[in-house]
Parts: sequence; structure tokens; C-alpha cells
Amino acid sequence: METAMLCVHNDIVCAVDEKRIVALVLLDLSAVFDTVDHSTLLTVLQRRFGVCNTALTWLQSYLSDRTQKFLVDSVMSQPINVNCSVPQGSMFGPVEFITYIEDVVTVFKKHGVRHHLYADDVCGCACTGH
Repeated sequence: METAMLCVHNDIVCAVDEKRIVALVLLDLSAVFDTVDHSTLLTVLQRRFGVCNTALTWLQSYLSDRTQKFLVDSVMSQPINVNCSVPQGSMFGPVEFITYIEDVVTVFKKHGVRHHLYADDVCGCACTGH
């Protein structure tokens, strides 16, 4: 997170020094990692990033056959299939999420907007900057 903050701070300072306009938009999307659809993520990885063969098979395996249970008042629920969300607390979760939303970068680039994407899920983080 410190690296992401330093990148953003540096870009702001440089832009101000050059008398350019700076806009900072911060979004706190609670439970956003739970919205990632597995089949959409795999399609994005394959079509946009060229992930194929063994790597794609490994990712499909990593995301498939996931279940979760709930414990309420000492009573455990039956397993429920999970076909969306990235595994929380994993180092790969933030990277998966940024990959999932990365096409927004196309809009930024089209309009010449310098940007950073940052995701954090407790243990891991991912940051990209352009």
C-alpha cells in the first residue's frame, strides 16, 4: 500500500509542479471482491490477456468447485456452491479483481488520463499505474 500511495503522491506533486489539473477519485467498494463472476474473469484472462493452455486450466481449477458454509449459533450450514468472488485473503485475489476491471483502463487511455488502480483484500494488494 505504501508503494501505491507514493506513486499517487508523486504523480500529484509532478502534475501540480507542471501546473496541470489533478483529480483524485477514491472508491471504497465494500465486498466488491464478492462480485467477480468466475466465467467472466476467465474470459477476460483468455481474450484480453492471452492466458491459455496450462495457465488457463490451472486458473479454472483454482476457481472451480468452491463451496462455503455458514456458522450461525453453533449450527453449520450445508455447503453452498460459489461461482463468483475471488478467494479472500489470498495474494491472488486483488490481482484477479484488477484484471476483472482492467478494461476501464481503455477509457482512461483513450482520454489521456494518467491513472492508478489499487486493490486491497487484507493480506494482498495489487497496484497498476499508467
